[in-house]
Amino acid sequence: MDLRQLTPDLSVAPQIEPEDMRRLAEAGFTAVIANRPDSEVGPSHQSARMAELAAEAGLDFHYLPILPGQLGPEQVRALREILDGAQGKVLAYCRSGTRSTMAWALGQAGRRPAAEIMQAAARAGYDLSDLIPALEG
Repeated sequence: MDLRQLTPDLSVAPQIEPEDMRRLAEAGFTAVIANRPDSEVGPSHQSARMAELAAEAGLDFHYLPILPGQLGPEQVRALREILDGAQGKVLAYCRSGTRSTMAWALGQAGRRPAAEIMQAAARAGYDLSDLIPALEG
């Protein structure tokens, strides 16, 4: 599992495995957000199965699919609301972690300085330079 920390309470990751739910709970996570659409994965990794495993591990699970190239204000708002309501550490994942990171970054625009958002993403290995106008605007 390749966890990449953006903030003390939020990490992102490329696709996780079903057995990772237990490991996430053991590591102190309280919630998981799946940003990868079910159409991109097989049955063992689809949201219904991952939600079952999360519940068994005592984790909250949120399915918030983001199609490649189709990140919109609804998903940004929904992710921000999930994070604002979370109690404890959260993991958001997609294919590579990029969509999860972009949704978080756009949700932080106006809340954090653009440079801080960019630095957090860069430390986690994500280049969000294409988002600079949206983060500064």
